[in-house]
Amino acid sequence: MILILLLIAIFILPVSVPIVLALLTAIIIEPLVKFTQKTFKWNRKPAVITNFSFFLLIISGGLYFGITKLITQLIYTTKIIPNYLNNLTGMWIDIQNNLFKYTEGLPAEVVLSIQNKLEDTLVSLKDSLLDLLSYSNITSLLTNIPNFLVSFIVFIVALFLFMLDLEQLRIKLFQYFSESTAEKVRFMAKGIKKVVIGFLKAQVLASFFILAATLIGLLLIAPKYAIVMSIIIWIIDIIPILGSIIILAPWALYHFLTGDVVLGTKLTILAVILIIIRRTVEPKLMGSQMGISPLAVLIAMFVGAKLFGILGFIIGPIIVILFITAKESGMIKLNFKV
Repeated sequence: MILILLLIAIFILPVSVPIVLALLTAIIIEPLVKFTQKTFKWNRKPAVITNFSFFLLIISGGLYFGITKLITQLIYTTKIIPNYLNNLTGMWIDIQNNLFKYTEGLPAEVVLSIQNKLEDTLVSLKDSLLDLLSYSNITSLLTNIPNFLVSFIVFIVALFLFMLDLEQLRIKLFQYFSESTAEKVRFMAKGIKKVVIGFLKAQVLASFFILAATLIGLLLIAPKYAIVMSIIIWIIDIIPILGSIIILAPWALYHFLTGDVVLGTKLTILAVILIIIRRTVEPKLMGSQMGISPLAVLIAMFVGAKLFGILGFIIGPIIVILFITAKESGMIKLNFKV
């Protein structure tokens, strides 16, 4: 059984990401389906269709908002990029003038070494940018769009089918268990449900703290982009490990390179503040909502990401939760001493 599970984890899970995500999403939405059934006295099918339609509406709205904003920003960037290139050229000339001023009196070899290092750095940045915008990378991105669309369609269809048949799948699964095993599995399922819901609540609550701090900070730093960038940072910050630094670090670096040191410094300070808030608030929320050590969750997400990619952020903690609940239910016994 262990060998079969390992083979499934190594060979089947990586190519079944849309289906696995659909199953996990259906399990997460299941409490809403039951709540809808209980509140409106509906059968399962109308409740599933209602919640599925609501989920599709949220996903469609998010994709529409994200894509339109991305296209608008790309058009705006193509218009202003010549000005930025001119600014970079002027900044490079200023750097050279300052270099000559500050290195006056130093040995010629030292001055030449500093100039070579700066030039090498700029050439490296240029090569990295050209490599990022290379024909092969753009072609690879465009060719992956159909694969993404196919995976997305499979995810949507599988989600709807899982939502319809989740109760029947649960009944069929328990047919293969003895009464004692079924009782232990039910205990594990309750524990997993409690911990997963607690994890999601902790992430969402922590993200709201980040949203408030980001909005206040950007209203003081860059009011023009405060609302849009706060929402983007909030969405990104919900993703484990990545956090707001993914947006703020390149943004601050860009302003440093274009000569706006003040704005770049303010954005850097905001990034540090958000990291402190996240690292201060998140452990307390996770401890209170999940009842599991934040260190165990962090290690599980890191190892899961290394083994399964982005899906590992979910698989890793679930494996830890399964182990803990199995130990508490008595299915796994570790009563030994070394």
